[in-house]
Amino acid sequence: MNAIDLGPAMVGAEYEPFIVAEIGSNHNGDMDLCREIIDAAVEAGADAVKFQSWTEETLISEEEYQRNTEYADKKKHFGTLREMVREYQFTPDQHREIQQYCFDQGITFCSSVFSEQEADLLDDLGVPFYKIASMDINNLPLLEYVAGKGRPMVISTGMATLGEIEQAVKTVRATGNGEILLLHCVSVYPPDMNLMNLRNMDTLRQAFDVPVGFSDHTLGTSIPLAAIARGACFVEKHFTIDKDLPGWDHAISSNPEEMSAIVQEGKKIDRALGSTVRTVSQAEQDKRIQFRRSAIARRSLSEGQVLSKEDVAFKRPGSGIAPDEFQYAEGKELVEPVEEGHVVHWQHLNGTESI
Repeated sequence: MNAIDLGPAMVGAEYEPFIVAEIGSNHNGDMDLCREIIDAAVEAGADAVKFQSWTEETLISEEEYQRNTEYADKKKHFGTLREMVREYQFTPDQHREIQQYCFDQGITFCSSVFSEQEADLLDDLGVPFYKIASMDINNLPLLEYVAGKGRPMVISTGMATLGEIEQAVKTVRATGNGEILLLHCVSVYPPDMNLMNLRNMDTLRQAFDVPVGFSDHTLGTSIPLAAIARGACFVEKHFTIDKDLPGWDHAISSNPEEMSAIVQEGKKIDRALGSTVRTVSQAEQDKRIQFRRSAIARRSLSEGQVLSKEDVAFKRPGSGIAPDEFQYAEGKELVEPVEEGHVVHWQHLNGTESI
């Protein structure tokens, strides 16, 4: 499968990479901050902003809340786990408010879904596609339920074996939903470079015949751009307006300058990838005369002389007899003289205009 229709754009090998600014919970529960981040994503040229649709009840167990009541890193964690989840959860009203703001700003709203409840909410909102986070690639009941909505599925593959990815793809396809885009992902924040294995994108394409993108948790811009160079058609990267803000993900997120670089440089890389068919552009053909070599007279050549390889050197310009053509010119009689250092043309040879 070369491409799928995600709603706002066709995404695949023949199209520009679709760039998603992952706001996630970087809004910190503050809708004014959220709108500022959206504005910055629009300015940076992102195609979409993505959120995370979960609540205090649907994401984490009571046991986990009771186990996580205090953290040493007070900047990243302002209170207990329950307090942070309660503050950062994206309520249904906030979904609707921010979706409308995205529409007004001309950028696509999308979100990762973490439960059937949020799948229904996003379905009611008419999102163009569903995002499945890496943590849920083995959550087959959720995959089956979301796939049944009939919208395209973007599935991250962090922490997953090839067998688990195959199981997820089969589960979605069994519902009759074949609109799948897989994202190569490493679920470490941030990961070491030796963990990235960007060649895995080739493996996913070959194994499952689906478009493949990249969900990035590295610092900076080099790795998402490298992913685009390896054919990633969809790139998702955490995004903030200030990496120094308190909260879970700001420190590992891209800032507006980095997101702009991913968008702009990514488009250049995509255009430069071009085709697997070997062609010579007209622009390059026009350069042949300037850059290639021709037979040049080593000495003054007289009319009636038989041309030999000792009579010529091969130098610029390429307007005369080319080196790979000289075998057809050697042994022919000159019908007019050629001055030393001048190009030998086909019309200089007896009965020959060109090969």
